[in-house]
Amino acid sequence: MSTNRQLTAVIEKEDDVYVAFCPEVDIVSQGESIESARANLREALELFFEGAPEEEVRGRFHEDIFVTSVGVAVG
Repeated sequence: MSTNRQLTAVIEKEDDVYVAFCPEVDIVSQGESIESARANLREALELFFEGAPEEEVRGRFHEDIFVTSVGVAVG
């Protein structure tokens, strides 16, 4: 039985592509736009969850992911 989960997607522009990273399971993908990077990450995640053994999923899954900002002095 499958369940739906909300996972984190961190997307960053690197040179001429966007790199999308899911910190919960350390999966990375990329695309030519933010939207394509996000869609490609979703596909990579779906393929991972479909094909990876349950033991690997449990071993890679990080439950406590917090996204926040930090203010620092620069310069």
